[in-house]
Amino acid sequence: MKKHWMMLIALIAAIISFVIVSPAMAAKYTIKIGLVANTADEDYDGSLVFKDFVESQSNGQIAVEIYPGAQLCGNMRECVESLQAGIIEVTITTVGGVANIYPELQVMDIPYMFRDDRTAECVHDGPYVKEMRRDILKKVKNIRLMAISNAGGWRNFATVNKLIRTPADVKGQKIRTIKADIQIEMVKLLGGNPTPVAWPEVYTSLATGVVEGTKNGITDIVGMKFQEHLRYITLDGHAYVAGLWWMSDNAFKSYPNDLKKVVLDGFVHLTQVTRAFPKRRQIEAYETFRKANGTVYVPSASEKRMFQKAVKPLKGWFTDKFGKKPLVRLETRVAECERSIDSSYASEMQ
Repeated sequence: MKKHWMMLIALIAAIISFVIVSPAMAAKYTIKIGLVANTADEDYDGSLVFKDFVESQSNGQIAVEIYPGAQLCGNMRECVESLQAGIIEVTITTVGGVANIYPELQVMDIPYMFRDDRTAECVHDGPYVKEMRRDILKKVKNIRLMAISNAGGWRNFATVNKLIRTPADVKGQKIRTIKADIQIEMVKLLGGNPTPVAWPEVYTSLATGVVEGTKNGITDIVGMKFQEHLRYITLDGHAYVAGLWWMSDNAFKSYPNDLKKVVLDGFVHLTQVTRAFPKRRQIEAYETFRKANGTVYVPSASEKRMFQKAVKPLKGWFTDKFGKKPLVRLETRVAECERSIDSSYASEMQ
């Protein structure tokens, strides 16, 4: 009797093992997603949606593995290098994360290029992505731009001791930036002292006075508990924080066309999630900031024009370094989207 029970248990275990293992064994392709962000970030949520869609719609031919929290690469540049080397197949960066290998992409970080979310998303869903993908692949091997999402809302000035209302209030302030030339130049034009600090070190830098302010979206600020030191946020909205989703070009081209379509649709689903979540989460984030005795300030139209005027030379700085083509291309696509949106307003309000 005992022998029969042991045989039955072994059979059940074998069946469970087969059910669990067989999908992975059946997969012809594996997509490893390497993320610097943790599981509380919209990048992880988008990756989960991508995984669910791609695995189900490919009937298990593609398995997707997600590695958040810098498990496979410690920062965005390392993630890009891992992708190029074939260690991972998908990752996300901001513009600064790839500025070292394709600096022309910094055109997307020129301040006040987009008037609102709708315009930015229109540009990022249009021909612009295809144009950038083509140019990047000509210059950099095995890094294919798949989609542009939102990576934490809009960048705004947030400070420890002084509310910023106009560019004059930035003068002398030590403002944290990433190691991206265009962000450093922006702070200089406003009279501040740009101080590049790695993301994991920002909290301590704010606490110790290494920096007196930063340029981030509210969800990132609260997610990292920066509100424990920051007291003011000025909603100047100088940059839409674009999330650039990259895939190994070698991996993508190795798929048959039916699976390429599945992957492309998967990125559409991912983009929808990663754009929506920061908008939803910022509601609680602003409330958390205010409860921590934080002040949220919205510049007047005239004050915002002062910021725009102060950083206007950045366009000349950019074209001197990288030529006019990247800027003209982006400005053209922005103008097209603004006209389209304005036309829809006119027709829908009749």
